[in-house]
Amino acid sequence: MLREPRTIRSAQTTGIFCLLGALCFLSASDSIIKWLSPTYALHEIMLARALVALPVTLFFMQLEGGFRNLYTRHLGLHIVRGLFLVLANMCFFLGLATMPFAEAVSLFFVAPLFISALSYLVLRETVGLVRWIAVSVGLVGVVVVLRPGFGMVSLTGVLPLFAALAYACMQILTRRLGAGDKASTLAFYIQAMFIVVSATIGVSIGDGRFGDTENPTLAFLVRAWTWPAYSDWILLGGCGLLVACGGYLISQAYRLAQAAVVAPFEYATLPFALFWGYQLWGDWPDTVTFIGSALIVGSGLFVLSYEIRRARTADS
Repeated sequence: MLREPRTIRSAQTTGIFCLLGALCFLSASDSIIKWLSPTYALHEIMLARALVALPVTLFFMQLEGGFRNLYTRHLGLHIVRGLFLVLANMCFFLGLATMPFAEAVSLFFVAPLFISALSYLVLRETVGLVRWIAVSVGLVGVVVVLRPGFGMVSLTGVLPLFAALAYACMQILTRRLGAGDKASTLAFYIQAMFIVVSATIGVSIGDGRFGDTENPTLAFLVRAWTWPAYSDWILLGGCGLLVACGGYLISQAYRLAQAAVVAPFEYATLPFALFWGYQLWGDWPDTVTFIGSALIVGSGLFVLSYEIRRARTADS
């Protein structure tokens, strides 16, 4: 039986750790956005975040060889990829604004399943039985957390599912573009698209002409822009730094490793969400939620252990 080369296995492991680092940064960024959602419009927050993240991304680009990495032969795919992530962010944050943090993240956890399926259908990557089982166990954990039939049947609850599908499409494009472009290049065009889309929405409806609504989810999308308080500027700046570091690492993760290998580790977002939900909003999960979380995290840890064992076998 042919085995994967040692360099490929090393890249898989590096990609996994890049993703875990990215999730740590991005979960903190998400909590800031939820915290600010009752006060500011979503597109205002996204624009401020991207304006801070863009120069940080350019710094990473300098480390990877300089501004010549801005050149790409696949500009159209970068634009489409950026639009997918903008859509994913908007749907997720609109749901997150009025949902408990952990519940929104749990709904979003169909994304790894989408990624694994699309990696097979679109990229023709091999998705081994062990990886499919790990993803399936994680999905069972998500179902346990959600307990279908006990609420969450609403447009707000569906928004994270749309976000998951858009995110999965974005990561499939990441895998294809990453074969020739640097992680900083991928991250740069993401932030550029956030700036373009957010600014366009702000110019169109940022005056609050549609802001007369009592629906908190819709209000987050259409309320008027306001000048942030000094303390909120600090939060917006921190959010930009976090998303820049997280965006770079997650681009690196899907660039180095097969999508089907990295995808199960998206489940590690849930413990971060549980932590921030409790610290900031007092949301503490019950026993059933803990059981589901254990299944989700356990599936990711199993894949990591499996990959490490295979790497050691290949090196021996």
